[in-house]
Amino acid sequence: MNLNELLPLAVIASSLVPALLIFTLPEESVRLRTALNLFAAITKIILVGALLIGVRGGEDYAFRHTVLPGMDLVFKVDALALLFVSLSAVLWLFTTLYAIGYLEHAPNRSRFFGFFSLCVTATMGIAMAGNLFTFFIFYELLTLATFPLVVHRGTPQAMRGGTIYLAYTLVGGALLLAGIVWLHHLAGHTEFVQGGLGNALHGINPTILQAVFLLLIAGVGVKAAIVPLHGWLPQAMVAPAPVSALLHAVAVVKAGAFGVVRIVYEIYGIEFVQTLGVLLPLAVIAAITILWGSLRALFQDDLKKRLAYSTISQVSYIVLGVALFGPLGTIGGLVHLVHQGIMKITLFFCAGNFAETLGIHKVSEMDGAGRRMPLTTLAFSIGALGMMGAPLTAGAVSKAWLSDGAAAAGMDWAIWVLTASSLLNAAYFLPILYRAWFRPAPDSWPHEEIAARGWRETAWLLLLPPLFTATATIGVGIFADAAFSPLAWAQLIARREYVSLGQ
Repeated sequence: MNLNELLPLAVIASSLVPALLIFTLPEESVRLRTALNLFAAITKIILVGALLIGVRGGEDYAFRHTVLPGMDLVFKVDALALLFVSLSAVLWLFTTLYAIGYLEHAPNRSRFFGFFSLCVTATMGIAMAGNLFTFFIFYELLTLATFPLVVHRGTPQAMRGGTIYLAYTLVGGALLLAGIVWLHHLAGHTEFVQGGLGNALHGINPTILQAVFLLLIAGVGVKAAIVPLHGWLPQAMVAPAPVSALLHAVAVVKAGAFGVVRIVYEIYGIEFVQTLGVLLPLAVIAAITILWGSLRALFQDDLKKRLAYSTISQVSYIVLGVALFGPLGTIGGLVHLVHQGIMKITLFFCAGNFAETLGIHKVSEMDGAGRRMPLTTLAFSIGALGMMGAPLTAGAVSKAWLSDGAAAAGMDWAIWVLTASSLLNAAYFLPILYRAWFRPAPDSWPHEEIAARGWRETAWLLLLPPLFTATATIGVGIFADAAFSPLAWAQLIARREYVSLGQ
């Protein structure tokens, strides 16, 4: 086994081994548990950095192990995998720091951080999966690893939210498995191949292939929260803030959207799936989800639920980009996979800060919060403006490429959907910012737990992560043309793996 085979396994092991060790630690082993968490997160970033340099230079990293005849466990590190892996690795580090501060005095921390690391392990396996069999194994592991995190508090509300989440995702997994088995029977394998399975699908009844496509997309569409498969996401907001951040920005919904990308481009192939006539229905469903999520967000007073419906809307930008036939839409959808993660994790970090510091859980309680917590509110404002597509933010870059992709594909109606979504984003974010910055503060906060000390408006471990991700929201917008920016990497993927940029 050479280095190019070992590196993908090392990326998996860098969170799997610490997870198993953390499960064994007693609650009072705070320093050792923290050291394991941080060592694992930093090690993963170093490994991913090595892979980034290698893949950009043309290196191939892959591992294959035959489980049963015709069933191989395959890890393949290509440019697309690294887009997702890099996002997860970097945001995992900051979510870990945040979770350490958030759960400082909470019970069951070893259980929490053990499943937390397992969740990231599953995400890495999904990103680097080389076929649908491997993808499915880690897709289901992600379900099982995140359920204990959703129900971590053990309250009746948490158990109800977790049960709904588990029911949706297990049904999604069953649909995905049915599609995988059917496709394997038809094509003989389910490898992720540049340009799709090609000749293996030609000659098969198009109606059957459309049915298989529907099963596969429905299976991953549950985690991607595509309407009408989205009902679990608002209910899962009973989870602690670090888990909400993980669900929305790093793992679950991104795993679903990433699955859509793999199925369209590397199972069916973008040109073949266009001939099947399923791209337009996929685009329409994405558009409905974008508008529906935004409309529902307007009427949510609970801050985390407003953000949850915003996620339902924003993640379908990725699906819409996939469904826009042409390289510009591809780039817009792929870069939004990263940009939405950075912006949304900022918002959930800040929502957690408002809740933990002042007991604020509702939009109607946000009056004057900007004066009491200016840095957190500034970070929240940057994340919200990014979601609206304000200039010099990550959101502006995503929406510009998606709009150009819609125009190039002759789907001008999608531009109107994106415009309407941006206006709705403003309609449900600007009232929050107005309340926080311009309304007078109440005589007392709902439940102030952390006293302000000069610039330290809350615990440092709660404050620093959103400040970093808010800065990144602006940074990836301003430096979008940099060599290793998410946009440059999305362009690299489009050149190497999908459609020619010259088309």
